[in-house]
Amino acid sequence: MTTLNFRPAVALSGTVAVPPDKSLTHRAFLLAAVSDRAVTVDRPLDSEDTAATLQAVRLLGAGVQGDLASRVVVTGRGLRGLTPPPMIDCANAGTLMRLITGLLVGQPGDWTLLDGDDSLRGRPMMRIATPLRAMGAEITTAEGGTPPMAVRCGVPLHGATHDLSVASAQVKSCILLAGLFADGETWVREPAPSRDHTERMLEACGVPLLRRDGMVGVRGPVASLSLPDMRVPGDFSSAAFALVAGVLRGDPEVCVTGVNLNPGRTGLLGVLGRMGADVRVEAGADVAGEPFGDVIVRRAGTLQATEVVADEVPSMVDELPLVGLLGALAAGTTVVRGAAELRVKESDRIATVVGLLSAIGANAQEREDGFTVTGAPTLRGGEVDAVGDHRLAMLGAIAGVVSEEGVTVRGFEASAVSYPGFASDMASIGVEYS
Repeated sequence: MTTLNFRPAVALSGTVAVPPDKSLTHRAFLLAAVSDRAVTVDRPLDSEDTAATLQAVRLLGAGVQGDLASRVVVTGRGLRGLTPPPMIDCANAGTLMRLITGLLVGQPGDWTLLDGDDSLRGRPMMRIATPLRAMGAEITTAEGGTPPMAVRCGVPLHGATHDLSVASAQVKSCILLAGLFADGETWVREPAPSRDHTERMLEACGVPLLRRDGMVGVRGPVASLSLPDMRVPGDFSSAAFALVAGVLRGDPEVCVTGVNLNPGRTGLLGVLGRMGADVRVEAGADVAGEPFGDVIVRRAGTLQATEVVADEVPSMVDELPLVGLLGALAAGTTVVRGAAELRVKESDRIATVVGLLSAIGANAQEREDGFTVTGAPTLRGGEVDAVGDHRLAMLGAIAGVVSEEGVTVRGFEASAVSYPGFASDMASIGVEYS
C-alpha cells in the first residue's frame, strides 16, 4: 500500500496537460474493433481501466498495434466480425463491462462470461440486463444482479423503447450499441440528459441517430460503421482536481490545456461559477464531434455555498466529491441531491466522501441521495484512506493542499486507475508531497 502526505500550499501556478479522456478512450477502442478499417487512436489514456478494454479488443480478435503510452492502431473486424472468447476480465472497468455487452449480443458465437475485480463485482448490472432482455437478448447475472455476467452472442434482437429510471451514459450506450444489431428502431428516454459521448462517436462513424421528444435512438440493423482516426482530448474529470485546487489556491493562475469540453461533462464549471470562482474557458476545435479547449482558474475570494440538484448530477457525477470539498470552505451549507448513483461507484461515494471530509475536520453529513457540507474558513487536515477508490485518493490529495496541517492518504495507488501521473502533475503546479 502506498501512503503519501500532501502538504498545505500557499499558492499554486502553472499549466497542466491532464491524461486523455477515459470515456472516449474506452469508446474509441470498442468502436474501432467493429469498424471496417484500421483506426489510429492517438494519445489514448494509459490506465488500468483502458488497458482492460484494449485487452478485451484483442481477445475479440481485432488487431492491436502500438502502445497505450502514445498511439494505438486497432484493425477492426467489422460490425459482426468479432470472435467472442469464453471469458473476458473487465478488471475494475464498469464502462467496459456495460458497453461491451451491447456489442457482444450482436456477434456470432456462444456464451461469453464477463467478470471483474471485487469492486466491479458489486456494481449493478440489471440496469443493462433488463432492457437487453426486452430486446430478445439472453443474459444471466450473479444473485443480486451483479457480475459475473454471462452474455449469449448472436441471438436475434428486436427494437424497443426504454424508459430509464436513472440517467446513465453507460446504460444508454449499451442499449444503443445493441440497437445497431436489432430489427427496427431502438429508443432511449432518460429522466435527465447524460453524457453523449457514444452518440457523438457513432455519428462520427457514419451511423445516423434518431431524435424525438427528448429521446435518442437508432434504426437497425446497421450494415457497417467506420470510426475516423482520432486524437483523444484531456479528461475533464481528471482536470477537475487541478481546477478545484486552482480555484482555492491559484496565484496567479492554473491552466489545464486541451481538455474535453463536452457540455455533458462540464457541469462542475457551472457550479464553480455559482460559487463565485474565477474561471475562463478558451474553446478550441472538435475531434470526433467532441469539443475541447483550455480552462484557466484563479484563486477566488470567499466562495458561496450552492445546491446541486438531480438534473445536474449526470453532467458532473464524478466531480461531486470535489463539490463536497469546495463546500467545506464556502460560506453557508452546500447540498447535493439526486445523486444516489454515487452509492454504486468504486466505493459508496456518499459514505466515503462524507467520511473523508469529516476525518479532516469538515462538517459533512450523509443524505440518502447525496450529502450536505457546512463551510468553515479552514480545514484542519489529518489522515484518510482511499478505500480502493481512485477519486477518493485524489480528493484526499487536494484536501491536503488546502488544509492547515496537510492530509496523509493511505492507499494512494488507487489513483492509477484513471490518473497514473496525478501526483507528479500536481507537483508541476506547486503541490508538495512525500
